[in-house]
Amino acid sequence: MAFNFFRTTFNGDPNIGLFSRATNKLCLMGSNVSGKARERMEETLGVKVHMCTLAGTDLIGIFCSCNSNGIVVTKLIEKHELAILKNLFGKVAVIDSKETAIGNLVLCNDNGCVISPKLKKFKDQIEECLGCKTEIGTLAGFDLVGSTGIASNVGCLCHRGASEEELKKVEEMLKVRTDIGTVAYGTPYIKAGVIVNDKGIIISQSSTGPELGRADEVFNPER
Repeated sequence: MAFNFFRTTFNGDPNIGLFSRATNKLCLMGSNVSGKARERMEETLGVKVHMCTLAGTDLIGIFCSCNSNGIVVTKLIEKHELAILKNLFGKVAVIDSKETAIGNLVLCNDNGCVISPKLKKFKDQIEECLGCKTEIGTLAGFDLVGSTGIASNVGCLCHRGASEEELKKVEEMLKVRTDIGTVAYGTPYIKAGVIVNDKGIIISQSSTGPELGRADEVFNPER
């Protein structure tokens, strides 16, 4: 099966990864996307797109992180949002941390998880929810591992400043090939410009040819 590519913006905003999260089972998406774009997303990722909010906003990628086993979310989640996620995922962990941008602090796939030192006390809770081994780490020296990297079960693309030691740890934990890169004309905060699973990638329309090539090298299972 071919690996699918879709370049887009959401209402002109190139930071598409701030509004969505995908697994091999489903995709969560804020309300700021047209029906036609949603259909194209479903074709690209091979899963159903579920429209929802988190913390009363469309910033799905900021306030959660997920894999095929479960989802970890901000304590700012509203009751009706929590009910929706429980129905979709089954396992939901509400992280009672002063750090509410959970999506920026958790880098995971179905095989493993790397979390920010800021979430150290929640390590066991996150590990149980996501059903995979979890360790603490950084990328490019930043605590924001969830915004400086994004992973599927095929590959992980990381901040261009990530060290060899950091990349090795991510590779060992997530059990995928790992490399550095940028998106959207040089942005090293990879998550902001990418939505990905094993079947396809949705990437910021601002991304250059070399950036698209690197993403293909990392995420395409046929490479």
